[in-house]
Amino acid sequence: MTATQPVGTPIPADAPRHAPGATPPRTPLVARAAAELVGTAALVAVVVGSGIQATKLTQDVALQLLANSTATVFGLGVLITLLGPVSGAHFNPAVTLAEWWTARRGGAGVTARELAVYVPSQIAGAIAGAILADAMFGEPLVKWSTHDRSAGNLLLGELVATAGLILLIFGLARTDRLRFAPVAVASYIGAAYWFTSSTSFANPAVTIGRAFTDTFAGIAPASVPAFVGAQSAGAVVGLALVAVIFMRAGTARSDRPHSTFGLRRSSSTTSRQMP
Repeated sequence: MTATQPVGTPIPADAPRHAPGATPPRTPLVARAAAELVGTAALVAVVVGSGIQATKLTQDVALQLLANSTATVFGLGVLITLLGPVSGAHFNPAVTLAEWWTARRGGAGVTARELAVYVPSQIAGAIAGAILADAMFGEPLVKWSTHDRSAGNLLLGELVATAGLILLIFGLARTDRLRFAPVAVASYIGAAYWFTSSTSFANPAVTIGRAFTDTFAGIAPASVPAFVGAQSAGAVVGLALVAVIFMRAGTARSDRPHSTFGLRRSSSTTSRQMP
């Protein structure tokens, strides 16, 4: 049922069916950009703010990480649930780029124009979120992080974390189980905080935003390019794993991945759609 259909109006059997969480075709691009900016800002505010709060409450690093990861799990799940129907709740250039690549290969996904709007919105939102978190806790609004994260094992952790995230999102799309995305993606990120050496940034925009705060969740600006490079490589690995693991028997049926939180149906199926 669309937003314009009265309650109780019968839905024709041949009407286009959107993937769970897919964006309605009429959602304006400006609304989607706003959702990506606000969602990414809120996500970074949760990550940075909970890290600051944790360090104020305890000196135990394990408890600090537990508090940080728990807040991130709940915050991310809520944001995907809320904003997924608007923009797809990407909040992550790696996800947006992967969806754009999928569209270039003939599937559904963002266009080049949408890509050019989404990614800057996500980066701006991430920076704003870090500044907001610092402001809430009385920290300097912008103070470059001194947390060096340049070790090779950390970069491997980022590659693994990002590959797993892409595999999860596009795997859910391929198997028509995107309704589980809020819980599944949030749970994966929470777990990856602990099983990866890098604590799973898995997001170039969030990585850039976290360089603006010299707190628990920060990353030194000099470490950012290598982290983003590892995340980009992880996205490529993730898409390759999706292609192999979720290989389809034939090409007669459409090879659309449906939606990130939602990857969109192609314009031949719906008017145009947009997490």
